[in-house]
Amino acid sequence: MRLPVLIAALVVTAALTTGLTTGPAEAAKLPDPVPCAGCWKPALNTSWEWRLSSLPAKPFLDVQMYDIDGFAAKSGAIVKELKAAKPGRKVVCYISAGTHEDWRPDAGRFPASVIGKPLEEWEGERWLDIRQYGGTLGEIMKARLDMCKAAGFDAVEPDNVDAYTNDSGFPLTAADQLAYNAWFANEAHKRGLAVGLKNDVAQIPKLLPYYDFAVNEQCWQYSECTTAQNGTYGYDQFVKAGKAVFQVEYELKTSQFCAKSNAQNFNSLKKTYDLDGTRTACR
Repeated sequence: MRLPVLIAALVVTAALTTGLTTGPAEAAKLPDPVPCAGCWKPALNTSWEWRLSSLPAKPFLDVQMYDIDGFAAKSGAIVKELKAAKPGRKVVCYISAGTHEDWRPDAGRFPASVIGKPLEEWEGERWLDIRQYGGTLGEIMKARLDMCKAAGFDAVEPDNVDAYTNDSGFPLTAADQLAYNAWFANEAHKRGLAVGLKNDVAQIPKLLPYYDFAVNEQCWQYSECTTAQNGTYGYDQFVKAGKAVFQVEYELKTSQFCAKSNAQNFNSLKKTYDLDGTRTACR
């Protein structure tokens, strides 16, 4: 879920003036990454489709990976269909790890103390106090990961894992976000699920050891895709580590980003904000 342009600009300004990345002392507090020898490791060049507005229907696209809504697919039927239609295809489970969505079946499990301010332009969705992952919030997220595993997914895409850069209603810090994101990745690995880092670009250097691939929205539009653009962080660091980058632009024309994405070895798509069947692949 991408920030509006104005908010994104304010976030970048805050990062430059206050330092949103943590120092060595904070980084040392992070747990060791949980290894996952059996987890899927997507190749750098992996064709994919991102479909969240509805579940995909036959005939499926001839792609190596589908990223779909976990709750909509919790029965496992569509996951089985997607894999049967193309042997070797992997399926990624989309869930929100950083927001309360009032339409989800587990919405009533969230205590009021963890529910913060609404997300701008996303009705029915509020930020979570990620600092409380040691309690009920963590149990809810573990249950969501269990749901993904039981449905037969190969990986998970946790959305909204950058609350510290937003007006969440809580005094969240970069260290809070690092701790939560590392914890979440470790919980995914404990279940044999690969995990992708969604946005949270500035924390790539610290989180890279925990995540198996990356998912990004609009980094070319906001000029934040590469280390050369940002100074200390970028998705080229994932590629250098042999980890795939799945990237989407909504507003740019393909002529404005595809050549650059291909040069970086990103798997980029042109999609609509609805994340429906509209799709142009850069390669």
